Amino acid sequence: MPSAELRHRYERIPYLVVFEDNSLFRDIYGGTGESVVLESFLLKPEKPSDTVLVFMHPIGGGAYLPMMNNLAKAGHHVIYCNSRFRGNDSALLMEKVVQDLGECIRDAKERLGYQKVVLAGWSGGGSLSLFYQQQAQNPTLTSSPSGDGPDLTKANLIPADGVMLLAAHISRHGTLTEWMDPSILDESDPSKRDIELDLYNPDNPNQPPYSQEFLDRFRDAQIARNRRITAWVKDKLAELRDAGRPLDEFGFVVHGTMADPRWLDPAVDPSEREPGTCYLGDPQVVNMGPVGLARFCTLRGWLSQWSYDDARGDALKAGPEIAVPTLVIGNLADTACTPSHTRRLFEAIGHPDKEMHEISGANHYYSGPDQKETLRKAIGHVTDWLVRHDFAKLD
Repeated sequence: MPSAELRHRYERIPYLVVFEDNSLFRDIYGGTGESVVLESFLLKPEKPSDTVLVFMHPIGGGAYLPMMNNLAKAGHHVIYCNSRFRGNDSALLMEKVVQDLGECIRDAKERLGYQKVVLAGWSGGGSLSLFYQQQAQNPTLTSSPSGDGPDLTKANLIPADGVMLLAAHISRHGTLTEWMDPSILDESDPSKRDIELDLYNPDNPNQPPYSQEFLDRFRDAQIARNRRITAWVKDKLAELRDAGRPLDEFGFVVHGTMADPRWLDPAVDPSEREPGTCYLGDPQVVNMGPVGLARFCTLRGWLSQWSYDDARGDALKAGPEIAVPTLVIGNLADTACTPSHTRRLFEAIGHPDKEMHEISGANHYYSGPDQKETLRKAIGHVTDWLVRHDFAKLD
């Protein structure tokens, strides 16, 4: 098993990527005029490199995670760039995040002087990275699903030279749908439930281990609920347009977004994770808590990032078009991005130069005193892959 010597000193350099975006309406708070400002960090070791690893997550916040810090300690130059939607994805458009990532990469090459860029897709950044690379190679999208901007065919996106998918999931909308609580019958009153689909109701006759019949019914009901919300969203947008208010938005709450049978039944998507847990804690609490996926939404944001049929940031659809070497790393004790996601990502990649590694015992963030060796193994796999593909040199 490869391991990495974490012995390089590095400097953490905060900086801003600023560009103009003439949107029809403002979807983030603050800013000057039509400027978009992306908060970024360059983790720059003393060891020189012509390659930089670029991380972006749709809602950011990962600049200090163990993976990023330890990649820099291993001698790799790392950029963590926050999208414009840092910390708040209620109005997020995935197409605008692609635009943001493109500006970060342009800045890395044109201002910072890096010759090669490797996209490092962590968690939700994995599907973003593949979506970006797909559109950079062959831009096709001229708007978001709601018909608003941006036009990615005019964004002059620069393709990356390689892609790494690290503890990643297949898509925001795919993950949300797998986690959605299908027992909720009324979006305006989540107390109205189908008891036979309520995972956390002790009176539910369906208990772990779940039958395949129950799982099939449950998954179908999750997709149906997602589609009901999407239909309502489209009707609401049409209503606003018909009323002569095409730029109006409408906020809403989505209850029940952490009801996945795999959290309670270890036989569903088997791995080394602990049953009864998810990456945010007790899934029953998270299901109706304030920080669940898609808890606070807007109409346009729903269509772009959460709609099962309309959202475009889909790694499984973008993967076959990827034309650069790709590394996939999954963590077997991950309570967010489980092994089935890792393997589906790997299978979706169309480029013949691809490889996958799964790390026993590793959790989603490599957090905790027992995770030092799992993190070292992950950094080792990354370093070995980068060296073999001429993105890094051995010390």
